[in-house]
Amino acid sequence: MVVGLVATLAPRVFYDYVPWVDLIPPYSEHLMRDYGAMNLSLALVFVVTAITMECRMVRIALGAYLLFAIPHLIFHLTHLEHFTMEAAVWQTIVLTVAVLLPVGLLILTAYRPRRAGIKEANECREDQALGD
Repeated sequence: MVVGLVATLAPRVFYDYVPWVDLIPPYSEHLMRDYGAMNLSLALVFVVTAITMECRMVRIALGAYLLFAIPHLIFHLTHLEHFTMEAAVWQTIVLTVAVLLPVGLLILTAYRPRRAGIKEANECREDQALGD
């Protein structure tokens, strides 16, 4: 949420001071504000998910984030020419972890153990999969 607030309310500050952002010029206030607003909308999805902890909502939130994170990673992997070797390595590590962690969490929603004889209201089950 902080990233979204800074990019929306102070786009130049976001561009100038967030690591690696200024390495792919040129600066665009419009782009920074749009990126910030998109992050704020995704933050709302995560807040609702954290409050409800409903399995379907967890899957939707992780899927929505991955729809951003995967293309973001691919773009940065193919645009490293402005980066020092150290910056390229760290950025690649950070962005790769930012994809692998939610993928792992999404996989875990399919393997949630059941307690003996207890059915939880927000339990992830096959019959709660998206589209059912």
